[in-house]
Amino acid sequence: MHRPISLTTLGLTFPQKVCFTGFSTQIHYGMRIAIIGRNGCGKSTLLKMLQGYFTAFEGEICVPQDICFGYVPQETDRFAGSSGGQRLNEALTQALAKGPNVLLLDEPTNHLDTQNRRSLLRLLQKFPGTLIVISHDPELLRTCVDTLWHIDQGKVMVFSGNYEDYEQETRKKRNRIEEELQLLDRQRKQTHTDLMKEQARAKKSRAQGEKHITQRKWPTVVSGAKARRAEQTSGLKKKEIHHKKEELLCKLSEVRLPEILMPKFSLQASEINPSKTIMSIQDGSCGYDSPFLEGIFLSLSACGRLAVTGNNGSGKSTLAKAILNEGDVTRGGDWATPRRDDIGYLDQHYATLPFQKSVLETIQALAPAWSLEEVRRHLNDFLFRKNEEVTAFISTLSGGEKARLSLAQIAAKPPKLLILDEITNNLDLETRTHVAQVLKTYPGAMIVISHDTDFLKEIGVQEFYHLGEKKKR
Repeated sequence: MHRPISLTTLGLTFPQKVCFTGFSTQIHYGMRIAIIGRNGCGKSTLLKMLQGYFTAFEGEICVPQDICFGYVPQETDRFAGSSGGQRLNEALTQALAKGPNVLLLDEPTNHLDTQNRRSLLRLLQKFPGTLIVISHDPELLRTCVDTLWHIDQGKVMVFSGNYEDYEQETRKKRNRIEEELQLLDRQRKQTHTDLMKEQARAKKSRAQGEKHITQRKWPTVVSGAKARRAEQTSGLKKKEIHHKKEELLCKLSEVRLPEILMPKFSLQASEINPSKTIMSIQDGSCGYDSPFLEGIFLSLSACGRLAVTGNNGSGKSTLAKAILNEGDVTRGGDWATPRRDDIGYLDQHYATLPFQKSVLETIQALAPAWSLEEVRRHLNDFLFRKNEEVTAFISTLSGGEKARLSLAQIAAKPPKLLILDEITNNLDLETRTHVAQVLKTYPGAMIVISHDTDFLKEIGVQEFYHLGEKKKR
């Protein structure tokens, strides 16, 4: 047990950006909190603030003396040379050895194979104390937490429930606000129509009064007064509608959902014939000085989607390098794979991006026949819209921007075979959604190395090739 941790008007501001301001809450014993938000919004710094490792913040954090923190950072470099699972297990063992009543974890499922991931989720579900975790892992957010802190647009929004509940509630709120905006728009149009009708009636009445100049004048006077009252009423209604619209637009910005990417691919129909085999490996082997993998039998159609799974160290990346026919990997057996120019490769570090070029230059190099307008339109589909976004050098881009640019590359010049190596590691939930949107519509063949079963399901992977542990000789 522990007394509550109090956060009062907490704010985190850097010279170039405001992460969040005015955040007040209490952390009670047994709470299970996930901190979510875009990359770079201050999630990791917030964990450090709680422990007193980062003090350049506004507001106050009151940590009772009976608090014992256990902390596992995202990068566990002190265990270099070990696998992702081994590094996390060693760091977690050290953190738990203190007997913490508050456990702080920063992206703990990154780089974990399926077995280690399941073990971690079971541990988190059974942990008896307070849990505060930074994560973009949908399964962890579904099964291990009951409260979300979402850092977005300079605020920390607190939601009771898991991420699926949060998404559903956000959509409901957004739909309600959009319905209210549509109603306001109809009211505005009706107010304008009513005013036009009243002015038309007044005009007609004045015309009749002038025609019958010898008649009594009261119909014209009354009609003119009614028209003026109608204009006053219309003006008040328009002001009221405008004020209400501003309030709703403000609320709408607080329940922002990720924008939808709608890429256009240019692979020819003949290149995505489901009956055509694009890759075949028969009794294959691959490795470095000696074979690491043997007895490989794989076949993939021109629009097939295959997931390569296995524990850390089972040879998934080695197999990918062999398919790419990289020089340091030797192959044995019968390999029929596409030419290297017809294979696209995307990993979590975006190593294939030309870091010395700008966003615009990167796409121009892939599509030299496109006009500037066509390149800008293509980049617009991937949310690169402002001039400063389009002319930015890749070396200055965030992780999410690099992911979107990599997807823009694939769409500009689609390869016949696309190999993806653990690309959801380190992605925030919004970028992860963008990646899934694009890959769902990708028309070519795809090989995906991933432990993320939710992601594999989202992008329509149905075939699986599992690599077991390498047998010791």
